[in-house]
Amino acid sequence: MAPGGERRLGAREYDWHHHVRGQVFCVEAGLIHVQTSQGSWLLPPHRAGWMPDGVPHKVSTSGTLSGWTLFVAPDACEGLPPQPCVIGISDVLQVLARRAADWDKQRPMAPDQARIAAVIRDEIARAPRESLHLPMPRDPRMVRVTRALLAEPDSPRTLDDWAAFGAMSPRTMRRLILAETGLTFAQWRQQAQLTHALEMLAGGAGVADVADALGYASPSNFIAMFRRAFGDSPARYFSRRR
Repeated sequence: MAPGGERRLGAREYDWHHHVRGQVFCVEAGLIHVQTSQGSWLLPPHRAGWMPDGVPHKVSTSGTLSGWTLFVAPDACEGLPPQPCVIGISDVLQVLARRAADWDKQRPMAPDQARIAAVIRDEIARAPRESLHLPMPRDPRMVRVTRALLAEPDSPRTLDDWAAFGAMSPRTMRRLILAETGLTFAQWRQQAQLTHALEMLAGGAGVADVADALGYASPSNFIAMFRRAFGDSPARYFSRRR
């Protein structure tokens, strides 16, 4: 494993690229938005992203970002998740990753470092996955609808309205979005709103502003939706550590 140290960045974008090694990147402040051909992932504070080797992806950051990165050699990626995902960070992984950040990348690992690397790999493999994935459809009609939904998270349009926008029947739209994303229209729309909400909150927006941007009647309604999805209020979600 070749570690990277802490990074502090503002709002930036990194165009499509891939790595020859697997990558784990942990966010301690700020927000990372990762896009792949299969959908997008959000990394809020105290979460980590796993990116298998060779997977093309695009990255954007919000807020003042800090965290750490570890790279995993291809032969050590066997048994790790085959698809990109968001994982929780255990105390063990956090401590060992910080220790690995001090290693000299230009020198072979010493025996004790190899043992630490093996434990890090095991922690990545057993880490709980988090539902911060927004799968994207492939059908051109659904692509048109979902892109418009992402651009208008506060839109009052109903499912029937969006079906007409995509030039299909409501029944066809229900069938397509479930078949191509595994989510119902209502679930996908809520996940898209949560994506937008997390980006705004990480950028410093207040709960009232976020609720208004998403079309909620009151901040309390938005907080209730957020709590159902993540088990915490927005403030506690961004402050709690695993």
